Amino acid sequence: MSHNPIRPWRNIDRRKSRQIHVGSVPVGGDAPISVQTMTNTPTTDIKATIAQVQACAEAGADIVRVSVPDEASSKALKEIVRESSVPIVADIHFHYKRGIEAAEAGAACLRINPGNIGDATRVREVIKAARDHNCSIRIGVNAGSLEKHLLEKYGEPCPEAMIESGLDHIRILQDNDFHEFKISVKASDVFLAAAAYQGLAEATDAPIHLGITEAGSLTSGTIKSAIGLGSLLWMGIGDTIRVSLSADPVQEVKVGYEILKSLGLRHRGVNIISCPSCARQGFDVIKTVEALEKRLEHIKTPMSLSIIGCVVNGPGEALMTDVGFTGGGAGSGMVYLAGKQSHKLNNDQMIDHIVEQVEKKATQLEAAQKTEAAE
Repeated sequence: MSHNPIRPWRNIDRRKSRQIHVGSVPVGGDAPISVQTMTNTPTTDIKATIAQVQACAEAGADIVRVSVPDEASSKALKEIVRESSVPIVADIHFHYKRGIEAAEAGAACLRINPGNIGDATRVREVIKAARDHNCSIRIGVNAGSLEKHLLEKYGEPCPEAMIESGLDHIRILQDNDFHEFKISVKASDVFLAAAAYQGLAEATDAPIHLGITEAGSLTSGTIKSAIGLGSLLWMGIGDTIRVSLSADPVQEVKVGYEILKSLGLRHRGVNIISCPSCARQGFDVIKTVEALEKRLEHIKTPMSLSIIGCVVNGPGEALMTDVGFTGGGAGSGMVYLAGKQSHKLNNDQMIDHIVEQVEKKATQLEAAQKTEAAE
């Protein structure tokens, strides 16, 4: 919250990791935790894919991944990269030549799954292409596609098997003097993923890409991701995240930011604190919040807004937010600015007036940030 001091008991000590770059975006070290997503349009539909990349970037995506399953997609990738305002990661499966082609097409990073890209010789060819084209690599270990010898050794996907897979492939990259890599050990099972990530975090200083793969629909997947990613982030593990949902990729970006915002790890846009509503509410809280979320999507400056239906918790919440509105009686409520009572307002004027106050505050905060940066 912009006008309140940071409380020490809210701090998270992040794991110390090496820093790499995915294009212009630093990952690891003291860089902000970046938010990723992945397009779901056919990559060969260049127009649709570029539009989706831009929509995700507008929502705040720092990095966008694009699947490259065939040679036609490799060719399309070159134009997609050229038109994108954010770094593009090429998602490579099964055929190592796609990795080489993607590096040549200008991908900022190659995501390779060691379990299905081929033997060490082919991986080395991909490494050479990445080095030649200033491209980083993500080692993407997945519980659903572990190497056969590890499944025979451990009997089933388990944290130890996933960690061993990851470390084996880290060794290949390091043996080839390639260090611009990050790593993930994803699973759809929250417990399996969390245990694998904790073990991996202790075994390497490589930047870690967090994800609960195949998490599910917008609702169930958001909950599963919040539990899995949230617990790991709380422990200080994670340098970049991707929320995997059976939903519009823009929603993945929004959920990713909400997870980071809830832990105080990243701030973007308006954080709305609102009550669930009850019979005490002085206005329709649910419809008001829905309207405000849509009306305030364009605000990128971090700030807080409380929308509380009655005076039980409203004044207390408003003390801690940039802008607040608390329901009262007789069709009106109280507006709070910077935690202080400001003026009464009729409910029928509420939404337009709150949008105006938020926009005004955002402009003030932006100006203050520019002044601070100039000094």
